[in-house]
Amino acid sequence: MNRFDFTPYRRSTVGFDRLFDLLENQVRNNTGDNYPPFNIERRGEDAYRITLAVAGFRQDDLDITAHQNLLVVQGRKREEANDGEMLHVGIANRGFERRFELADFVRVAHADLADGLLTIDLVREVPEAMKPKKIRIGAQPALEVVRDEDEKQSDAA
Repeated sequence: MNRFDFTPYRRSTVGFDRLFDLLENQVRNNTGDNYPPFNIERRGEDAYRITLAVAGFRQDDLDITAHQNLLVVQGRKREEANDGEMLHVGIANRGFERRFELADFVRVAHADLADGLLTIDLVREVPEAMKPKKIRIGAQPALEVVRDEDEKQSDAA
C-alpha cells in the first residue's frame, strides 16, 4: 500500500486538516473493490456528473442518499427465480455501496437511470455571502461629526 506523508504540508498550512484526513482515509479504506465501475466528469465550472454502470439493477433496487459532504449510492441485490440451471454467471448482480466525498456547497441536482447507467448530476452553489468580493480602496463614505446637545446649544448662542 502506498502511503503519502502529509506531515510537511500540515506544518505549513492552516485549516486544511479535513482535506488531509479525507485523503489519508481514502487510502486507508481503499479495499480494491471496483464494483460497480464509475466515471466522474466535470461538465462546467460548477457542474459535475457521476456515472455508475449498474447493469441489471432497476430503479427500485437503487438508493441515493446525500448527506452534508457525502453522497452514498447503494444497490440492493434481488433474488430472481430462474427457470433453468445457470451454467455461467458473468453479470454481477451483487449488492454494493459507493461513497463519494463532496466539497462544501455541492448538491445533487438530478439523478437518472437509463441503459444500465446511473447518472447523478452535481452542482456547486456557493452562497452569495461566501463568494469573493472586490474591495475598493477609499470606498468608505465620509464620516459625520456628532456633537453633544450641550455643544450644539453653546454654538447657537
